[in-house]
Amino acid sequence: MTKEGTISSYSAEQLRRLRQREGSKTDWNRVDALADAGVERLVAEDEDERGLVPDWTRAELVMPTAKRSVNLRLDADVIDFFKAQGKGHIRRMQAVLRAYVDAHRHEQR
Repeated sequence: MTKEGTISSYSAEQLRRLRQREGSKTDWNRVDALADAGVERLVAEDEDERGLVPDWTRAELVMPTAKRSVNLRLDADVIDFFKAQGKGHIRRMQAVLRAYVDAHRHEQR
């Protein structure tokens, strides 16, 4: 893996190892064996995708904002609660804080 800023690059072999390690339930050998036409056929057969015609005319590129690093002291039980839910506890904490901010911004308007 090479990392430049916030962009990471992986070789095909590194991606294969990552897929195996993370315990994916996807049959990646089957996916890898599909040609583009096969993928298109599977999408066309998918009930959730049937008739879906995306409208890209109003699409807008939104670049993610840089995050700031902070030192934050939290109660042990709060940290334990989020960690007990598994990997990604920091991301979940961020999501809770984001929901709080969004709800209160709406109230202030």
